[in-house]
Amino acid sequence: MTLPAAAAVLAALAASTLLTGCGGDASGAQPSRVSEVAPLGTVPPQVGGAGKQAPVPQPAGLPGVGPRTLAGIPADAQQAVLVTGAGRDATTAKVTLFRHDPEAGWVPAGPVWTAHNAAHGWTADHHTGDLRSPVGVFGLTDAGGRLADPGTRLTYDHAPIGFTVHGTGVDGEPLRGAFDYVIAINYNRQPGTSPRDWTRPLGQSRGGGIWLHVDHGGPTEGCVSLPPEAMRTLLRDLDPARHPVVVMGDAASLAR
Repeated sequence: MTLPAAAAVLAALAASTLLTGCGGDASGAQPSRVSEVAPLGTVPPQVGGAGKQAPVPQPAGLPGVGPRTLAGIPADAQQAVLVTGAGRDATTAKVTLFRHDPEAGWVPAGPVWTAHNAAHGWTADHHTGDLRSPVGVFGLTDAGGRLADPGTRLTYDHAPIGFTVHGTGVDGEPLRGAFDYVIAINYNRQPGTSPRDWTRPLGQSRGGGIWLHVDHGGPTEGCVSLPPEAMRTLLRDLDPARHPVVVMGDAASLAR
């Protein structure tokens, strides 16, 4: 074989080797062009890393409220007045109105107000004279006051004499005007009646007459008291069609 012919044979063999290394053989060939790759929609997603889908946001709960307390909120409740005490024996609390959105969960529907609760703090086993506010979830269905209805959709008992209060509070502060506006908390009472109805389904020893009412500058005997404007706001915003409740207690109890 002549030298030119031998060189041609060697070049052909080299080219064949290069083509086999790029594309592989028939049993393990890999696509070398975009047109040979399966359509993007048929490629299974990669697991982990950049292929991992972002988590779906969960509806918000009431801040500081744990699963046991949340479980006590009726399914149809769409408004909640959250009263969070600073501690089991503390006499002050923070109050905020929340509304329930089907997608976002519980979202604030008003400002944060400072309030007073009972002189000895909070209890899950309230009794007459213990000077503690009851811990729990309670309905809000009925209101009233010495002053005229400010525009509430709750049933409102306007009784200038019936809601007039005299005397002093636990710390000696005057109680004048404390019952200008009240919202009955459905603890040991008959819903659908005036806050002045003293029916006690659990018995007299379990106390009652637990209200949201106007603050008088000191702790209460069991109620939660708020500034006058806060009471007017709650009375106007609470809607019986949304089945409002109050979720109340010290922070540690609510977190359960």
